[in-house]
Amino acid sequence: MGPVVIVLIILVVLVFIALIKTIQVIPQASAAIVERFGRYTRTLNAGLNIVVPFIDSIRNRIDLREQVVPFPPQPVITQDNLVVNIDTVIYYQVTDARAATYEVASYIQAIEQLTVTTLRNIIGGMDLERTLTSREEINAALRGVLDEATGKWGIRVNRVELKAIEPPTSIQDSMEKQMRADRDKRAAILTAEGIRQSQILTAEGEKQSAILRAEGEARAAALRAEGEAQAVRTVFEAIHAGDPDQKLLSYQYLQMLPKIAEGDANKLWIVPSEIGDALKGLSGAFGNFGGIGGGQQPGPPAGAERREKPSITD
Repeated sequence: MGPVVIVLIILVVLVFIALIKTIQVIPQASAAIVERFGRYTRTLNAGLNIVVPFIDSIRNRIDLREQVVPFPPQPVITQDNLVVNIDTVIYYQVTDARAATYEVASYIQAIEQLTVTTLRNIIGGMDLERTLTSREEINAALRGVLDEATGKWGIRVNRVELKAIEPPTSIQDSMEKQMRADRDKRAAILTAEGIRQSQILTAEGEKQSAILRAEGEARAAALRAEGEAQAVRTVFEAIHAGDPDQKLLSYQYLQMLPKIAEGDANKLWIVPSEIGDALKGLSGAFGNFGGIGGGQQPGPPAGAERREKPSITD
């Protein structure tokens, strides 16, 4: 192999290398920084790009998609002098590849340190209870500071999330005891309230039952009294319509005496004073019947003293 062949081979290799360096293919959602003799020339976008070989060089290739960067737990002191460990996650996106390359040496490290310092400033003005319950407020404040500071770096912070806020172990134990005591207190209050409500409902039910029972008894008594009054009125009207005389009334009165004596427990008879009038009426009636038949009943013997039987009046 002669020198000419060797030179031709070297030239072919150089041409091949030049073609490789001349044609630059940039993937979608990416960008490349081109420098000419160490000075920024242009930014290559996605697609096929032509550069000058051995003069232009690719300084940096940057992914323009949204990136997620988790940061390790950082100790932060709250306003009430308690140390808590906070895990953060940053969602960012490079919007200017040139600024991200030349305005800051390492934007990932810069974002991390800026997040830590900003987080300490925000948490330093809050106590532990507010820190645990104000995640949205902390996220909004942190995002505002980061977005303002990283704007000149060609980076947009889309979201900032706090993954975990871990207070000290002693504080966690105290919080668990407090939560357990609060739950026991609420359970006792609910139990007492349930018993109280049950007693109130029971008393209300008994009250309503007594009222309804009393109303029923009063209504029944009124109906009985009304029925008895109606019965008396009917009997009275029937007697009045029949126009009875004293003799008939006396006879009916005597017929009721056996019913009064019914029962084994009756040891004492109470004879009304009106029974004498009834007997007189009957004797008069029988006397009249005897006069009609032609005979007269003999009167009491002369000189006999008339005595009336004592009666037990009610």
